[in-house]
Amino acid sequence: MRLLLSKKRLFALSVILNLFAGVSPCAAEGLPAKPVRFIVPFAAGGGTDIAARVYAATLTRQTGQNFVVDNRPGASGAVGVDITAKAHPDGQTICIISASNTVNSAVNQQLPYNLTKDLQGISQVTSAFFILVVHQSSPIKSIKELIAYAKAQPEKLNYGSSGTGGITHLAGALFSQLAKISMVHIPYRGESAAITDLLGGQTQLQFASPLNASPHLNSGKLRALGISSGKRNAAMADIPTLAESGVPGYDVSQWYGVITSAKVPVAPVNRLSEAFAAAAKEQEIVQRLRTDGVDAVSSKPAVFHAHVKAEIGKWAQLVKETGLRLQ
Repeated sequence: MRLLLSKKRLFALSVILNLFAGVSPCAAEGLPAKPVRFIVPFAAGGGTDIAARVYAATLTRQTGQNFVVDNRPGASGAVGVDITAKAHPDGQTICIISASNTVNSAVNQQLPYNLTKDLQGISQVTSAFFILVVHQSSPIKSIKELIAYAKAQPEKLNYGSSGTGGITHLAGALFSQLAKISMVHIPYRGESAAITDLLGGQTQLQFASPLNASPHLNSGKLRALGISSGKRNAAMADIPTLAESGVPGYDVSQWYGVITSAKVPVAPVNRLSEAFAAAAKEQEIVQRLRTDGVDAVSSKPAVFHAHVKAEIGKWAQLVKETGLRLQ
């Protein structure tokens, strides 16, 4: 009995000391004691920035811990990721990445970090897709018609992207490879600029995000031929996937996920993953992201890390097999 009382007293004393030290309840459960630096490796206002701020606000409210968004753009997202890789491994620095970061790792051999060795996954946080769209005046009304046209007239079709080496560029390259067709790639500085030229008739098709494509689909200016993900989306259930429309095996998703330094211990990584999983179920997050055509999701650290590794391998293989020029 005397030993039991001693343990209780020690526990009570530790709680009091923690309170005086300013340690939050969440820190006691495994989260870092100080505010979490949430790096966004892209400029403010973009998709990753919006997702990070939505999650940061919810996580701050849910956990009582401050999640502070810190935009560190540069080098196609490499600057912010490098800061995260080299940060003190206490779990207080995390970073949101997108599918584009895996493309960058697949094609850029000069990066100052290895995305799968110097960093580790915490959780995937969003899942989205691209819509293959054409101008409403186009005679092409299906993926099969598109493939037939491209085979009959090689390199007569051109597609716009958000930039050379970006995810929408490689989405088009993978489509061409699997469909065994040849199209001309036209890079732009951002998706909005590419959409503008598609509407103006300077390009014939584009892999566009639901956010940018939906207004023009609703107005009838653009026509959807298919979505890039491996399965149909409930919000656009009438649009078939490219895989079921004549390009078996095609699956390209736009996603965001959270990473941290590979040196961060398992306990805070798991606690952060659990926090993101809880946030992904919040209706505030679900509804806010859905307006942009994005689903809130979550995954275990090992699952997300494996996903990142697989994505890098997929894009590296595509570049090798097709000899894509990315400069």
